[in-house]
Amino acid sequence: MYIEFRHLRTIKAIHEAGGLARAAETMNITQSALSHQVKGLEDQVGVELFARRSKPLKLSAAGHKLLRLAERILPEMEALEEEFRSLTSGRSGRLHIAIECHACFEWLFPVLEKFRKAWPDVDVDIRAGLAFDALNALQREEVDLVISSDPEKLDGVDFSPLFDYSPVFVAAAGHPLAAREWIEAEDFRDEVLIAYPVDRSRLDVFQMLLMPAKVEPRTIRRVELTAVILLLVASNRGVTVLPDWVLREVKVSSDYVTRPLLSKAGVTRRMYAATRSDDTTKPFMSHLIRLARAEPVKLQRG
Repeated sequence: MYIEFRHLRTIKAIHEAGGLARAAETMNITQSALSHQVKGLEDQVGVELFARRSKPLKLSAAGHKLLRLAERILPEMEALEEEFRSLTSGRSGRLHIAIECHACFEWLFPVLEKFRKAWPDVDVDIRAGLAFDALNALQREEVDLVISSDPEKLDGVDFSPLFDYSPVFVAAAGHPLAAREWIEAEDFRDEVLIAYPVDRSRLDVFQMLLMPAKVEPRTIRRVELTAVILLLVASNRGVTVLPDWVLREVKVSSDYVTRPLLSKAGVTRRMYAATRSDDTTKPFMSHLIRLARAEPVKLQRG
């Protein structure tokens, strides 16, 4: 037995219209063509699908079985077709994000809050477990966007620049290093460095300052939350280096001092959004990238 979707639509249309003439009109075909289609379907299934002596035309027991199949399958097919149309038009899709920057949650959540209101049909998720194999996961299509400050030359991957930021030294107001205009690598040698629990190669203070100078802090204390890091720093339990977008309140607090790194001008890094080249120009991806360029700057400006 071979049943096509048009057969299911035919059974449903005749049942709802109550006769061949009205059903043919709603289906925009002739009554003769519809009658021929019904005869062909009955030949396929080997039983009568309509009680033809009834007025109005009614389904037989076999016809009702086919109708139940149509009522189950056709809505699923229509939903699938709409989903495919949405994917083609860029209204829906998947946006799974991996983050190579621990502090990026500070600005990413406001970005995603605005994004979800504009694109409610896009499936958004943050895949934190893939953070440090993120670019490989992007190429394997396990994630769709990676937030990174370390662009690489990868086939089929675009790195869209988002914004520039400065890693900033933070200490308690009474700390001896508060007297310095800027902070150098050697200044960390006798300090307790409070940092996020990630590989040191992913931390700005190590990548840009300590590793090139081959300087090791006296102790490294790993802390998950930015607020707790700042609480410990204010209590003079150590010093830290944080990106400028998390320091909007610190800059106006008498409990802390902030200093640039390496020189009076400080150092600057750039954040990127890595996406597969085929996805970069999708409407929802382009919008997300635009939001990610604007929101951190608001935090930087306080």
